[in-house]
Amino acid sequence: MVRFSLWPAGVALGVVGEWVLYGWGDPSHWVPDLAAGWSMIGCGLAAWSLRPQSNAGVLMTATGFSWFAGNFVTADSTWLAWLSAHALFWYRGPLVDLVLSYASRRRASLIDRTAISGGYAAAVITPIWQSEAASVVLAGCLAGVASASYLRAVGRERRQRLAAWQATTFIGLVIAGGAAARLINASQSVRDARLLSQALGLCVLAFALLAGLIARPWERAPLTDLVVELGEARSGTLRTALARTLGDPTLQVGCWSPDGAGYVDEAGRPLELPPPGADRSVTRIEREGQAVAALIHDPAVLDDPGLAGALAAASRLAASYARLRAEVRTQLVELRSSRLRLLRAGVAERRRLEQRLRDGAERRLLRLEQMLEQARAAHPETRPELLEKLGRAEQQLLGTLAELRELAHGLHPHALTEHGLAGALVSLGERSPVPVELSVAIGRLPEEVEAAVYFVCSEALANVAKYASASNVSVSVAIGDGVARVEIADNGERIT
Repeated sequence: MVRFSLWPAGVALGVVGEWVLYGWGDPSHWVPDLAAGWSMIGCGLAAWSLRPQSNAGVLMTATGFSWFAGNFVTADSTWLAWLSAHALFWYRGPLVDLVLSYASRRRASLIDRTAISGGYAAAVITPIWQSEAASVVLAGCLAGVASASYLRAVGRERRQRLAAWQATTFIGLVIAGGAAARLINASQSVRDARLLSQALGLCVLAFALLAGLIARPWERAPLTDLVVELGEARSGTLRTALARTLGDPTLQVGCWSPDGAGYVDEAGRPLELPPPGADRSVTRIEREGQAVAALIHDPAVLDDPGLAGALAAASRLAASYARLRAEVRTQLVELRSSRLRLLRAGVAERRRLEQRLRDGAERRLLRLEQMLEQARAAHPETRPELLEKLGRAEQQLLGTLAELRELAHGLHPHALTEHGLAGALVSLGERSPVPVELSVAIGRLPEEVEAAVYFVCSEALANVAKYASASNVSVSVAIGDGVARVEIADNGERIT
């Protein structure tokens, strides 16, 4: 009955308050002020009726009535004007209580109770909120208290605390922003803008809090979104996704290992489950009687009715996906190992072919060259046309030897085997038509890595000589964190 009588009382108080303060003269002043108070009263009474078990409706209604308490400073009655002047910030007492305790069903912690008591005390001590610097500090403290409460909570309480943190941060920004503006510029226009922003902020807050009380998104974990996210799995990990959804940053996830040795985390490390009676709870996930996964979490996480079953379904999907990812990672490791074996085999085969060319064809051609020289020296009186043919044969032989050596060098540089990468790159630089400045700050590397680096440098230098028209080239090779870095630069243009 009292709740219903407050509707006409709120309407009357707002009308009288605006008439006393503004006299209906300038709508830009009394309309926002009236809208703020009526929004709080109307949304508060609606919330009180829809959610009588919550104190949010009562606090919203009290905030709305207190909002009009400062409108009677120009009243003819001396005592009423005095009381109204000292009640200018009364509305901030229930407002602080409202945003800090919004949606919470548990008893407020000591820090919350202290902040709420401080809010009521500051509301009746007018000089505190009249100080712009104090307003900024108090708004920051409110946001800090809400943040601390949110970070300490888990499960549904964490989702409720998130709503309280959002409301507290919003009203804190409104108050601090207006106070900061007044500190910078105390003109009348800034004062009017501040009052307008506070009125609009209360209107927005009132409807947002009422909508939250009706929808109550904190009552259910977004498990549907979790399943979609786990299906896409484009970022984060299973543990991260579950921890964020369930509101427990300390959550641990263990998947049953394929060999049946126990639970392992996502990195494959063994995961020990806490013993019975510990301050951590264990939720085991099974499928067709077989262990799938285990969740180690705060006991308050699964206080929602029906959440355990929904979580089990999502976790079974996630665990299956995690096992699939583990199998893919294993196959990827095997693929990399296979590619490395092929690379090493290729390097070994190239070296074998290079050695066969040197030991076989090149040696025979060198022997033929010696025979031609011996024939020329043994018969100096040979006819000129025969000597000319011998000379052409020697030139062709030398050209063939050069091509053979180039082919062998392309298969596997001999200097790479004998002197390592540094020596082979020095030899490569000496043969380059463009001057090369070389910096090799490494020791010996695996054979296949040295071969890859050498051929990269060889191809880059060939391209520079053919296309870049450069006057100099710098080549640097370094290794760090298990990665070989090769940098080739010609006249400022860089290839990495």
